Amino acid sequence: MATGTEPPATAPPPRPGPRGGVHGPSRAALAARHLRTDRWWLAPAGTAAGLLAFVVYSTWRAFANADYYAAPYVSPFYSPCLAENCAPMRHGPNWALLGGWWGLSPALIVLVFPLGFRLTCYYYRKAYYRGFWASPPACAVAEPHQKYTGETRFPLILQNAHRYFFYAALPVAGVLTYDTVLAFRDTGYRWGHMGLGTLVFLANIVLIWAYTLSCHSCRHIVGGKLRHFSRHPLRYRAWRLVGRLNARHMQLAWASLLSVGLADLYVYLVASGAFDDPRFF
Repeated sequence: MATGTEPPATAPPPRPGPRGGVHGPSRAALAARHLRTDRWWLAPAGTAAGLLAFVVYSTWRAFANADYYAAPYVSPFYSPCLAENCAPMRHGPNWALLGGWWGLSPALIVLVFPLGFRLTCYYYRKAYYRGFWASPPACAVAEPHQKYTGETRFPLILQNAHRYFFYAALPVAGVLTYDTVLAFRDTGYRWGHMGLGTLVFLANIVLIWAYTLSCHSCRHIVGGKLRHFSRHPLRYRAWRLVGRLNARHMQLAWASLLSVGLADLYVYLVASGAFDDPRFF
């Protein structure tokens, strides 16, 4: 029976590990590092493996500076061609705006814009933060870092340039659309060509535009600052369309990443003589 003179309850034992961030004194004192009982590490590990594979492949292709044109197809990694040392392309003019580019691969001029757009994308931030930086690795799993500054300091503060990379990605997508249209011509500049590569390019450009327009910045630009949708019916319809795409932004991000890599791989295989482009007519 309580007498009113019981000793005060003892404080919980100190939690092991670093004393900062999610392990700070203001957080709940949990001895366990996480409460997940499933294989929570599979998702961030798979994300890291997929992104790392694309980085390795795209880096190799960007510095290869060869086998990026097989009439009428040009690799999306090398288009538009802005250097004088581009391989002769019969599908259209080379835009030698930057001279010889010191003999380096012309892909290094172009890839900075779509890669910058993807690296600063809200979904890709989540993907590589969790996959490589473990911030956080999964729901209900604490970060291993003692200090968290978010995107308020260099270099992560550069993520705020995402909208400007979106503006730069639009003309790149336009050029890839132009390349896809020219994929319907044969080597004699006659329309009516269709090969397996034409279908690869068609699928790629559809996914590229779907991913680009599903961007969070695009959704905000279209209708994010409107106070009255009723006064802007066209922008409201566009905002709803972008919103439906935005709901599939993760899937479109991975699908377009895969399609642009496959389009470049297809051009490489045809240009290197691995096989001939099958023609339907």
